[in-house]
Amino acid sequence: MSIQQSDVLYTAVATAENGRDGRVATDDGKLDVVVNPPKEMGGSGAGTNPEQLFAAGFSACFQGALGVVARQEKADVSGSTVTAEVGIGRNDDGFGIIVKISAVIPNVDAATARELVEKAHQVCPYSKATRGNITVELAV
Repeated sequence: MSIQQSDVLYTAVATAENGRDGRVATDDGKLDVVVNPPKEMGGSGAGTNPEQLFAAGFSACFQGALGVVARQEKADVSGSTVTAEVGIGRNDDGFGIIVKISAVIPNVDAATARELVEKAHQVCPYSKATRGNITVELAV
């Protein structure tokens, strides 16, 4: 289900110069970073790269979704962390990405942690946006 423009609560705006070997900045000046391809892809690795930025956004969003689910389930996720690993590689269409989401939730048992992560994956906007488009692996 998509949202309508009238339902948008916030819009982030970022502009890139020179693609993967340049600069990305937000319109409010809060983010202004040099981007370079990683050494593994023939770049200098001097700056950040789109995969790192995507991993940062996905992990933060997923952690937020985990908090929402935990409140609904009355589960303690204090001290939890979510790590997103974003890989890029060649596929039939050129390049594609793959994501592994790993959550550490110290205050619940393994079965509860797995259930919370699966529910968070259903409500996280990044998960929804990528569902059916890329492989996303969940790990607890």
